[in-house]
Amino acid sequence: MTDTGAGITPVDDATLTRLLTDWLPEQRWFSGKGSVLTGVRISRRAVLLDESGVLVEHLLVDVLVDDRPQRYQVPIATAAELPGDRRAHPLTPEGTSPVVYDGLRDPRGTESLLAHLTAQDEVGGLRFRRVPDTALPEPTWGRLLEGEQSNSSLVFGDDLMVKVFRLVQPGLNPDVELHAALADRGCPAVAPLRGWVELDDDDDAGPTTLAMAQEFLAGAADGWAMATASVRDLFAEADLLAEEVGTDFADEAHRLGAAVARVHDDLAAATGTSTRPGGEIVAAMRARLDAAVAEVPELGGFVDAARAVFDEVAGSGPVPVHRVHGDLHLGQTLRTPDRWIIIDFEGEPAAPLAERRVPDSPARDVAGILRSLDYAAQHTLVGVTDRQLRFRAREWCDRNVDAFCSGYAGVSDSDPRETGALLRAYTLDKALYEVMYESRNRPSWIGVPLGAVERILATD
Repeated sequence: MTDTGAGITPVDDATLTRLLTDWLPEQRWFSGKGSVLTGVRISRRAVLLDESGVLVEHLLVDVLVDDRPQRYQVPIATAAELPGDRRAHPLTPEGTSPVVYDGLRDPRGTESLLAHLTAQDEVGGLRFRRVPDTALPEPTWGRLLEGEQSNSSLVFGDDLMVKVFRLVQPGLNPDVELHAALADRGCPAVAPLRGWVELDDDDDAGPTTLAMAQEFLAGAADGWAMATASVRDLFAEADLLAEEVGTDFADEAHRLGAAVARVHDDLAAATGTSTRPGGEIVAAMRARLDAAVAEVPELGGFVDAARAVFDEVAGSGPVPVHRVHGDLHLGQTLRTPDRWIIIDFEGEPAAPLAERRVPDSPARDVAGILRSLDYAAQHTLVGVTDRQLRFRAREWCDRNVDAFCSGYAGVSDSDPRETGALLRAYTLDKALYEVMYESRNRPSWIGVPLGAVERILATD
């Protein structure tokens, strides 16, 4: 581990494996938190940049989490000292030289990534691909967006974002696949795809997607932040109705509904439509109900009513399906000055890739937004007993749910409010998932989804 003068000597595999064993569980994007890490192995290692003073490498790391295999993408940098970014997430102990740290925190490393993409290079088995006739910015340093839970995204200038998928599964990632399909349709509700990085890693699954590049929407507002700001303003204006508050969200909810419907229509046209038996659709929902009841006894009184909702879908015949977003909520939406944008078509990152690519009912995405609107209205009232505030929260939610559905119906030939048991089943399933999540992570919040389960099942 010494500087040779011509460059940095890479850390040997055995040492690096020990470092990764301690470092991986501390990263935000590591999905095995709270589990036992029983094995770490570097399966691929390639040099992306080797200049005097810094070595940037690309790693694929196989781990066993509670004896379940997972593969992570881990770019690392090795240098005499940390870069200017003091949040470089070093793998090596303080005082070690050279130091090994997160490769996406090294300015020269991020610049080389963009240079490889621009040149459509092939480096160490990695293929950098650019959408034809797409202009990319001049190679420059990328800044890492903070706060992401599952992946790591670099922004270059004001117009390009490169998302690095941390948890890697063999095959084409739906985020690239569906962005490309929507781009072919000219869909205005997504950020244009600019390129991707892939690796031939599994002959059966085809190239494995490692990263994607898309237009960065500088200054866009986050849908969740807009919705929760509207709720806060409503609570602060005790004498005004929701529609009288200056930050009333209903018009935006209507426009968002139209954008989601446009995405669904374009996905149906681009990827094709089919049907699935209702019983197949609700099989996973029934299993989630059983798991939720076993974990949260308070759900016991809702079991019969919940099963009746799922049984109604199972007995209703084939369900029209096509490719959908799969993990849609307000945090997956951005408001630009002229339109709503839907982002992150990756689906649930921890789910098997083949499962994420199965056609589903668009009601899943609609249910995700409806549950997100309810959370926006209710989350600040955890532990609050003020009946007036709770009434106003329900008023806000009902108004925006109706506005979203109206906007959706204005574009699509389907009104979500007329889908009956199907939408109720998806919304209930989402609420049951939320009950288990809150039980495990934020027990004081469990009343939010429990209240939703009660209201969903009380609907005539």
